[in-house]
Amino acid sequence: APAEPYVVDGGCRDGVAQGRYELRTSGGALRVVGAFNHGRRTGSFIFWEPSGARLAHIPYDDDARNGTLATWHEGAAAGAEPSRRQESTWRRGARDGPMRTWFRDGHRRSEADFAHGTLVRATAWSTAGTKLTGRAAREVVERDAAAADVFSTDLEALVRTHLPRCD
Repeated sequence: APAEPYVVDGGCRDGVAQGRYELRTSGGALRVVGAFNHGRRTGSFIFWEPSGARLAHIPYDDDARNGTLATWHEGAAAGAEPSRRQESTWRRGARDGPMRTWFRDGHRRSEADFAHGTLVRATAWSTAGTKLTGRAAREVVERDAAAADVFSTDLEALVRTHLPRCD
């Protein structure tokens, strides 16, 4: 099916996005809420699935991820609380602090610490709940971090390709 067209609601100043930003499907479903300051993302951007289930919370300071980024597993039933997928602390655009991930069923999948974007500690669990350490845990954390980055980057692209018309 072709992608549903979006409706952008946001202001401009001096030719760039400024102030409150909303992105909705043509059917009116809210997909993204956030804000711009001089064309740069600022504060919290919150993303939803077309069904209305929450997908992600990405915090920014001067267009860089900064704060606690959180994502939820896709496909929650309408009206149901989605299960947590990933939480990570960011400072000035790099992971810096704890990162936690969960399996879709709610059981913890990994816990890690990052310093300035570098993985410094990793623990993970198998689907059966067996604790993994060492290389096995690092591999799970690295896969989870890479998947989280792709997921967040895809959501950010949704905003980037649907900015307010400021010409």
